Amino acid sequence: MSFLGIDLGTSGLRAMLMDEAGLAIRTVEADYTTRSPAPGWSEQDPKLWIDALDAVVEELRITEPRFANLIGIGVAGHMHGATLLDDMGNVLRPCILWNDTRAATEAAAIDQNPVFRDISGNIVFPGFTAPKLAWVAKHEPEIFTKTAKVLLPAAYLNYHLTGDYVADFSDSAGTSWLDINARDWSNTLLSIGGMDVSQMPNLVEGCDAAGMLRQDLKRKWGLKQDVVIAGGAGDNAAAACGIGAFKEGQGFVSLGTSGVILIARDGCYPAPATAVHTFCHALPARWYQMGVMLSATDSLNWLSKITRQTPAQLTRALPDALRTPSAVKFMPYLSGERTPHNDAKVRGGFLNVSIQNDAVDLTQSVLEGVAFGLRDSLEALRQTGALPKALYAIGGGAKSDYWLKLLATVLQIELQVPEDGDFGPALGAARLAQIASCGSDYNNVMRSPTVSRVVKPDTNLIDAFERAYQNFKQNFAAYRSLNC
Repeated sequence: MSFLGIDLGTSGLRAMLMDEAGLAIRTVEADYTTRSPAPGWSEQDPKLWIDALDAVVEELRITEPRFANLIGIGVAGHMHGATLLDDMGNVLRPCILWNDTRAATEAAAIDQNPVFRDISGNIVFPGFTAPKLAWVAKHEPEIFTKTAKVLLPAAYLNYHLTGDYVADFSDSAGTSWLDINARDWSNTLLSIGGMDVSQMPNLVEGCDAAGMLRQDLKRKWGLKQDVVIAGGAGDNAAAACGIGAFKEGQGFVSLGTSGVILIARDGCYPAPATAVHTFCHALPARWYQMGVMLSATDSLNWLSKITRQTPAQLTRALPDALRTPSAVKFMPYLSGERTPHNDAKVRGGFLNVSIQNDAVDLTQSVLEGVAFGLRDSLEALRQTGALPKALYAIGGGAKSDYWLKLLATVLQIELQVPEDGDFGPALGAARLAQIASCGSDYNNVMRSPTVSRVVKPDTNLIDAFERAYQNFKQNFAAYRSLNC
């Protein structure tokens, strides 16, 4: 038996074929592009996702004999996207993505109604789905009138695979239409925006069956058995499944394009005023909370472009041991910010730069700025009662030893680095597929990875970085007023 986990990402699709022991057999990827027809806009044609899926499946079919024994598929997708379909299931316009900020005005207006935070458990952020539909209603009324279904990107792939409109709770929690405590669509929230529950997909747990693979796809892919499609998950919930974080206090810090600190919760404890995201997990009676910053490794990638050095070259120029906090301060808000500031308009910048500073100093300040931004998220999470004792460190930025030492010291928490392997959304989605198709106990399937090493805070520098963090917070208020 084999299981396929699909990670529908912003810049490409990754597919992992997994065996029944939970080990990756083969991972393949296909890239695609994002359109930005106006400042702050971010769109994709869903056909790109289907083409990418066809490409990776074809490669697996040709190169991996065990693909023919596939019995389960799980899809993880980037959250909040609005894929609009007519009553025949045809796509009406490009999908408006999670990082699209055109609906900031609509989000602010919706968020003024306290019922949204009360029921959805979250601030109505500009990137969420409900304000996108409010924007479409205002600016593209002919499209809004024709909209028969609103699907998140992962749900659209589920539709392609099964022919049914099905989504899971973890992904749907990021729409501002889900009652996250009741785990169901809220008629109240939908009706306020002129929407109806008939326009929503059916809901299932991420580890339950959403449907069966279409027979034409089964024949096309050369499969021997019927294939169960799991409910799937939003990308961060799937990453939590991949790292085995589903019990109270388990979690990870991800240094990817965006920065995420995610903590699993045994109950629903929303605290929208903190700008912490509180979402359903992909497993029954589980939730998770996370703080998000929009430019983590993106900040280093930006510095890489303007210095014409690779991110690895920039970080290798730093010493093995942590330096004392930099006098140069970096505000890591190149694309705005989520937690705890909820400010789509704020932008990044350096403070206290002098003629003596070089690329190494700027690199250090960028890494520190990102670490301080993630500390903001951790403090917001702690306000909700999420109290992790340690965090797994994942994502591309976790390959930098200096960044890990810095982050452990700034967060004042132990970081656990998994052994080499892919513990991201694709693995989590494959695990959900295994549970859905085999009825396996998720306590056995959602295993934590072996830890290759532990990075502890530098006790000699904790106080210095604590002072630097407090100074960062004080500087931010003044910087924000100038920036706006």
